[in-house]
Order: sequence, then C-alpha cells, then structure tokens
Amino acid sequence: MKKILLAAAVLICATAITVQAQDSGGKKAKKGLTAEQKQLQTDMLAKYDTNKDGKLDKEEKAAMSQEDKDAWAKAFPAKKKKKGGEDAAAPKAGGDDTTAPKADDGK
Repeated sequence: MKKILLAAAVLICATAITVQAQDSGGKKAKKGLTAEQKQLQTDMLAKYDTNKDGKLDKEEKAAMSQEDKDAWAKAFPAKKKKKGGEDAAAPKAGGDDTTAPKADDGK
C-alpha cells in the first residue's frame, strides 16, 4: 500500500511540474517584435553598429543622436524593476529611516 501511495505522489508531482513548465512558456520564448520595432532595429543597427556584431553595445548606444534615442525608447519601453531592487534600500523622502542606529542619550 505504501508503494502505491508513493508512486501516486511522485506521479502527481511530476504532472504538476510538467504543467507548470508548459504554462510558463520557458524563458527562451520571446515576444514577437512589431513591424515598426523590426524596422527601427534594422535602421539603428545599420546606422550605429560599428563593429557589425548585430548588437548595439554601450559605446554604440552612447553615439546615438537624441532623436534616435527617443525613437528607440518609444519603440522599446524600459522594463519595470522588481520590488526589492536597489531602490528599496534607499530611505523614502521625508520618512523616518528605521535602519539607522539610534543615538544612545544615556538614559
């Protein structure tokens, strides 16, 4: 009886893991680019990809004109940061920083 219960539990866990993996779609799945995004990407690579590696590195992005940077930002909005990132460590404006040690006044 214990073997049957163990086998059933393993089967249920394996099924749950498989279903969850299928639902997530995997990290390799990318969103498709719109025609406008594809065209802009092609134009920017042709204009700024000096080493012809098919990517824009930091130096190449820095060389972009402000107009092209604005067009890029509009077509490819920045991803939102997750909670708990570097902003979470900064104290809130006007708030009490509870992480700082309190001064001992000797009382």
